[in-house]
Amino acid sequence: MRSPDDAVASDSNDAVTSAAGPDTGISAASIGVLRWLVAAAFVVILNETITMTAVPRLMEHFDVGATAAQWLSTIFLLTMAVVIPITGWFLQRVSTRTAFMLAMGVFLVGTALAAIAWAFPVLLVARVIQAAGTAVMFPLLMTTLMEIVPANQRGRVMGYVTLAISVAPALGPAVSGVVLHFLDWRWIFLVVLPIAAAITIGGLRGLTNVGTIVVSSVDWLSVVLAAVGFGGLVYGLSEFANPAARSLAIVWTVVGVIGIAAFAWRQARLVRGPGPLLDLRTLRIGTFRTSLALLAIGFMGMLASMLLLQLYLQDVRDLGPLETGLLVMPGGVAMGLLGPVIGRLYDLHGARRLVRPGAVVFALAMAGFAFFGSTTPIWLVLVLHVVLMLSLSFVFTPLFTVGLGALPHELYSHGSSLLGTIQQVAGALGTAVSITVMTLRTVDLQTGGATEIEAAAGGMSWGFAAAAVTAFIGMILAFRIPARPSEPAQPAG
Repeated sequence: MRSPDDAVASDSNDAVTSAAGPDTGISAASIGVLRWLVAAAFVVILNETITMTAVPRLMEHFDVGATAAQWLSTIFLLTMAVVIPITGWFLQRVSTRTAFMLAMGVFLVGTALAAIAWAFPVLLVARVIQAAGTAVMFPLLMTTLMEIVPANQRGRVMGYVTLAISVAPALGPAVSGVVLHFLDWRWIFLVVLPIAAAITIGGLRGLTNVGTIVVSSVDWLSVVLAAVGFGGLVYGLSEFANPAARSLAIVWTVVGVIGIAAFAWRQARLVRGPGPLLDLRTLRIGTFRTSLALLAIGFMGMLASMLLLQLYLQDVRDLGPLETGLLVMPGGVAMGLLGPVIGRLYDLHGARRLVRPGAVVFALAMAGFAFFGSTTPIWLVLVLHVVLMLSLSFVFTPLFTVGLGALPHELYSHGSSLLGTIQQVAGALGTAVSITVMTLRTVDLQTGGATEIEAAAGGMSWGFAAAAVTAFIGMILAFRIPARPSEPAQPAG
């Protein structure tokens, strides 16, 4: 009889082996590394959104308001934004096994603490610890993939990686909705804990080290500037939708922008010295820069639509957490199933033929959400959400592959870290803009005499419209994506 970690190893191995195929030139050891990293990344990234549906239950249990409860998601994003910029430097200076052990060990401690949290501040601390471990896994997975997978096979393997980086956050609310229907909120974390532990044990048994360790000192001023810049910006954007804290949010947003500018200046100076904490020469490479911008727009739209759809279904359509979770689950599952197919199509045809139609459908789907009202058929909501998630499959997998493929070898870890950082900032920006527009429109409609439901529906319609405008900008950028990355060249100093 197989142990849990053996079962996970076997299933993951089958998936990655299928993606790689027998003639890819990927060694069995490399397949073993990828299977564990994909499984681990899926579990830890799932927790980024897993508390969304549980907010009402947690408010009641800990006797806190909605603003305080929302910090469970905000603090996770904030920690990720602070930690991820450091991982570009970190991953070049530790082995694959060490990075994996540290990331999963920290995540397990945070998850266990969250499950036994006896007070709300304890739960917040647990979320910080969880996020710190999660922040390492995304760049570790992407960097390792670029190191060990041949260029002509990356699309196929990246299709499975999409399960971790895109589908996991989309499924978070659905998973928690199902768990909350049958069990106490603590089981959100108790269900994850043994799965993460099994993956950690199996990964430590099956992982081999990839790449060469580079020894150098850390520039602590860069660490401080990254924390102030990215942390301040994400915090300011996250709080912007709260009218009571808007002045403070503006201050932190400005501080964040100044901090990021100072961080970028410092990294440019360190290129000629001991080496930057996050090498921003990646932004000098046009294909990577365009891919990064389009991925940011995709994540803005995805996270904004996730939050707005949760509010629409529960506040306007009066659905419970279980019904809401089940309704958005097909979209996430469809996105995951299509990922490997898109990866194979990328290897055959390149990025351009996939990203362009995907970006067009994504923009049209976001615009479709803007026409939702209080009587829109639920089946139409379901269909449009599935279409939205499928369109993002055509965007994410090719963009990750073509963008990172344009970088020289020594910038893989820095490019992966920058992608992860932009993902957090884009998510915070997308939700901030959409929720702010929604709130202002809702208040305006209520002032004009609309009922509470009508005002809420009208506000959410405008929130979706704001996200759709950004999606149409992304549609224009999609026509600048090349079919394949040109031969990576050294960026200018």
